[in-house]
Amino acid sequence: MQLAGKTIVLTGGTDGIGRELALQLQAKGAQLILTGRTASRVAEMQALGFEVITADLSQQGGVDAVVAALAGRSIDVLINNAGAGSDHDFREAKPDLSDNDRCIFLNLNAPIHLITHMMNTLRARPEAMIVNVTSGLAIAPRAGGPVYCATKAALRSYTQAIRAQLAGTQVHVLEALPPVVETKLTAGRGSRKMAPAECARQIVQGMERNALEANVGMVKLLQAVNSLSPALARKIMIRF
Repeated sequence: MQLAGKTIVLTGGTDGIGRELALQLQAKGAQLILTGRTASRVAEMQALGFEVITADLSQQGGVDAVVAALAGRSIDVLINNAGAGSDHDFREAKPDLSDNDRCIFLNLNAPIHLITHMMNTLRARPEAMIVNVTSGLAIAPRAGGPVYCATKAALRSYTQAIRAQLAGTQVHVLEALPPVVETKLTAGRGSRKMAPAECARQIVQGMERNALEANVGMVKLLQAVNSLSPALARKIMIRF
């Protein structure tokens, strides 16, 4: 895809991987519409010239706010990047089900809702794209994050299914699978993490190539292991 001149909606675009995606896509000549929920980060991106819709996509009201703000606008690309983790480890404490529900809505329901609401708009464009950011953990889960892993695996499955539905149309569907990236979400999880800027660069490259999947960093190796032995991939990742 030629990114220059495209109007791109990027959820979670005020921090982490999303912020880097916004900066790199802007440098490619795209027009960005970001979503974010933290006032200070929203203000920072607005000061850099970005349009930002303030919305908490972990609840229905946030999705409705984004849909309302985009009504009647021509959108070429939707990037579902916003995501969050949620503790659910019986070895440590009783899980907080309300927090789990927020994670499930943000990571899975929100992308499905936004895609559904924006499908007619995307299909009306001469060239369009949906980018769903999942995770290497969508391939094989780790024991400490079952809810997060389940949402990403579900979004991966959804992505593959709608790609088949949209085959032959002008709407391309790309799944981006990052490894562990240095963000607030991964704070305290080891030291071998990819820089957000490099992760974003590889995702943008996947968009430009119209790739089906952007396997970022070490996820390339995980995919190779999984293609040879899914059981081995699961054994490796479950302890991660």
